[in-house]
Amino acid sequence: MKIVIIDYGAGNTANVKNAFEKLGAAVTISSSEAVWKNADALVLPGVGVFGAAMKRLNGKCDAIVKLISDGKPFLGICLGMQLLLEKSEESDGVQGLGVLVGEVKKFRGKLPVPQIGWNKVEFQKSSLPQGLKNFYGYFANSYYCEPKDNSWVAATTDYGVKFPSVFRQKNIFATQFHPEKSGELGLKFLKNFIREVKQ
Repeated sequence: MKIVIIDYGAGNTANVKNAFEKLGAAVTISSSEAVWKNADALVLPGVGVFGAAMKRLNGKCDAIVKLISDGKPFLGICLGMQLLLEKSEESDGVQGLGVLVGEVKKFRGKLPVPQIGWNKVEFQKSSLPQGLKNFYGYFANSYYCEPKDNSWVAATTDYGVKFPSVFRQKNIFATQFHPEKSGELGLKFLKNFIREVKQ
């Protein structure tokens, strides 16, 4: 099985690659649409600003959306999750990938922003990954997803507001936390993704 990490000049690509390789997966980092097309699964990591990320993906957004709509297994991580939505308060006027109707919003309240560190990921019973119960994942985010369709939400986390920390819909997976930085349980989550891809 070949996993391709989408290279758009930003994101936590090396750590994500290392995490998948620990699990025995063959991993390539590539900006080539031809390579993406031939992958068994795509991963869109993300560290940075919504608008800057979309600018780097400019010209290749349609290819990503088509591969997802065609059923290619896809995992978005952190900003890679947020980019699935239509827009973000972080970057006014910038259109996201629009795979999911909704908006990315900024944390507002008494808690420090950004949220940096460990927080509880609470799965819905029907979405609980194999071998995992609710666990603590590593987060680094100032913004969170607010989808219109809550059927996409497989797990939530509380940081002054309850927000989606995992999306799961058909071939699409996405996490607000960083599984590659979340220790053995994060690796178990990625192992579940690999298992789903192989089915």
